[in-house]
Amino acid sequence: MTSIITGDIVNSRKLPSKIWMDGLKELLNTKGKNPSEWEIYRGDEFQMEIINPEKALLTALQIKAYLKTLKLDARMSIGFGDKTYSAVTISESNGTAFVRSGELFETLKKQKTTLAINSGNTDLDTEMNLMLRLGLTFMDNWLVQSAEFVLASIENKSLSQEEIGVRLGINQAAVSRRRKRAQFDLVLELDNHFRKKIKTLSV
Repeated sequence: MTSIITGDIVNSRKLPSKIWMDGLKELLNTKGKNPSEWEIYRGDEFQMEIINPEKALLTALQIKAYLKTLKLDARMSIGFGDKTYSAVTISESNGTAFVRSGELFETLKKQKTTLAINSGNTDLDTEMNLMLRLGLTFMDNWLVQSAEFVLASIENKSLSQEEIGVRLGINQAAVSRRRKRAQFDLVLELDNHFRKKIKTLSV
């Protein structure tokens, strides 16, 4: 089983693409190889494969946090399933994970949501997508400082609050405030729950 994230940048024209493109490419490069495992196409759309499906949600939230540091956002669908055809570019590869991600992505605008999953298991999807919608009530509203904290915490899981503070140039009390404002403990709980659920899936 694999997972595919399909996404686009919301209101990408608000900023010159150079501002967000380089950072996004850098982030995606830490997850896999271009263009077989990730690709940016049509200006502001992207697709990537997360070979370990348990990491898919946190990766999507990392992308969201990065864009939020620039006052942008992404609309993303995560599809789970198999990969039956590997092409040179990910956009030409195929399998149920790709189909599910693509089909769901087409409905996100209508659903008025920025993040959802499609695993092919209706009960799991209903539960997780409800939890995501609840989580997005605050994640969609992360301000730059909160997003910077979330991004630094996801990228440096082993660092203490003090060390995160050094990275961000703020004291520990400020780190604690940002953590609270970003509802980061809830984000981690959501991710843990998601990982447990995904483990129960079979292709």
